[in-house]
Amino acid sequence: MERKQFLRTLGTGAAFALTFPCLHGCSKDNDNGDIVEVPDSVDFTIDLNSSEGAKLANNGSFILKKLVVVVKDLDGNFVAASQVCSHESYDQVRFTTSNGGIFHCDVHGSRFELDGTPLNQVDSVPAKPLKIFKTELNGQILRVFE
Repeated sequence: MERKQFLRTLGTGAAFALTFPCLHGCSKDNDNGDIVEVPDSVDFTIDLNSSEGAKLANNGSFILKKLVVVVKDLDGNFVAASQVCSHESYDQVRFTTSNGGIFHCDVHGSRFELDGTPLNQVDSVPAKPLKIFKTELNGQILRVFE
């Protein structure tokens, strides 16, 4: 290999090595979920005898449906909340049995009581409540609505 060809090859490799990390830094990373609108006009049912509803058989269990977290809390009551966090609108709100049963968003660490009341403030902006939906049980049919 001649010196000129070697330097040209070296220059191309160096240019790639320097620009690839910059271009990769501009790529979208979805590890934190998606930013979406809080669901409205919510009105759906879950048959607790179905495979979907069977996941709510035990206290402390939850399912996700139509951007809503449907929970059977530790006392056996059904609770439903927006899956969309009130902090920055990521769709990552889940239920956890820790602290007596709370909603949490693991994107920035927001935590909420089962009535939607914020338990913490994750930045300088005052925490906002999590949207809570009504639930109604008729036999084995659970209705979630506004």
